[in-house]
Amino acid sequence: MKASVCVFVPADHRFKAAARFLQALWREDRGLAIGTHIDRRNPHRPRRLGSRISTAAGALGSNFLHPDIIPVVTRALTYREPGAAYDVDRLKTNLLSSQPLVFNLFGLLARDLTLATRFVAELLPGTLTSATDILFEHSPGRGDPRFTADRTAFDIVLRGRDTTGARGLLCIEVKYSEAGHEPAPPPHPRHTEIARATSGLFVAPDDPTLTGPACQQLYRQHCLASAMLTAGLADTATLAFIAPTHNQLAHAAAATYTRQLTDPRAGPIPFVPTTLEHAFAALAAAGLPDHARALHRRYTDWWLVDGELDLAATVAAPWDFTPRPPSGSTDASRPAAKASRSDGGTLVSNPRRSHRARTTKRATRTAA
Repeated sequence: MKASVCVFVPADHRFKAAARFLQALWREDRGLAIGTHIDRRNPHRPRRLGSRISTAAGALGSNFLHPDIIPVVTRALTYREPGAAYDVDRLKTNLLSSQPLVFNLFGLLARDLTLATRFVAELLPGTLTSATDILFEHSPGRGDPRFTADRTAFDIVLRGRDTTGARGLLCIEVKYSEAGHEPAPPPHPRHTEIARATSGLFVAPDDPTLTGPACQQLYRQHCLASAMLTAGLADTATLAFIAPTHNQLAHAAAATYTRQLTDPRAGPIPFVPTTLEHAFAALAAAGLPDHARALHRRYTDWWLVDGELDLAATVAAPWDFTPRPPSGSTDASRPAAKASRSDGGTLVSNPRRSHRARTTKRATRTAA
C-alpha cells in the first residue's frame, strides 16, 4: 500500500487517521501529485503527506470536485471579509481540511439559489422556504463590540425567508476530521453578556462548560447569531452542526453542547446537529445526485479503507497457517497457486485496483 507509507501521523485520533487514508486513496486514484507538510517545530524538513496535493495541482483547483466550484472559491477569496480566517494553501492543497469540504458541499448551491432552496428543504425542513444568499466564512463584523467583539464566524450562512415571510438565517458549522475539542480561547465578557441577555437559550449562562474545549466554538457562534438578531440583521436564526456519522468525537462535543441548551429544537435560536451523510442525501434529493456520489466517494466511502486494510492483511499477514508441503517435495505436488484460477485463467495483475473497483461499485450501490 503505497498510500499508507505517507499518511501516518502519530497525533491523529482514530477517525482522523481513517479520513486521512481515504483522502490519500482519492488522490492516488486521480493521479494527483502528492504534496508536503511543513511542521512548524521543524520547518526545514518538509515531509510528503498522502492527504495533501502538490502546489501545482492545488493551483489548478484539484481540491474541488466540480469545475463550477472553482470560480465560487475565487470570488469568495477575492471578496473575503476583513479578518476572514482563510489559509489559502490549506484550502487549495489540504484534502483533509473542512474548508474545501465547505466549498465542495455548498459551492454549486451558491450558483443556483433555487437548488439551494430545495437543498435546505431536504436538509433542515421548517427553517428557510427560500434561500436568497449564501455567504462563506461569514461574520457581520469581526472585533465589533455590537456582536461578539472577537473573530467568531460561521463556515457558511444561508440567508432567506421562512414560511411567514420573516427574514431567516441558517448558520452552519462543518467538521470533517476535527474532533470538536479545539483549544479554548480565554472567555470574553461579551459572550457572557449576550448569553445572559438571550432569554431561554442556555440552561445556565455562566456555566464554565460553555467556555470549555467541547462547547466554546458553538457557544461563541450561538452568541454571534443572537447578537445578529439583536442588531436587526434577521428575524430568526438556526445554528446547525454537520459532521460525518463516524466522527464520534465531534458528535460527542455537539451532544455535550446540546445539554447546555434550555430547548435545543424550539428555543430562541434552535441548534440542529446532523450528519455529513444526510447532507449528501439532501443534495442528491435536491437535484445533484452525481455530485452527491462524488462527495460520498471522497469523504465517506469507508468501504475503500476497509478494502485496503483487508488486502494488506491478506498479502502480508504473519499468521498465515497455510499447510506447507513436506521437505523435499516438488512444486508439482503443491496445491494450485493462488495466482491461477481453476479455469486456467490468471487473476488480475493488480489486485489492489481490482479490489478497489469492486468496493467502489458496492459502495455506489449502497449510496444509491
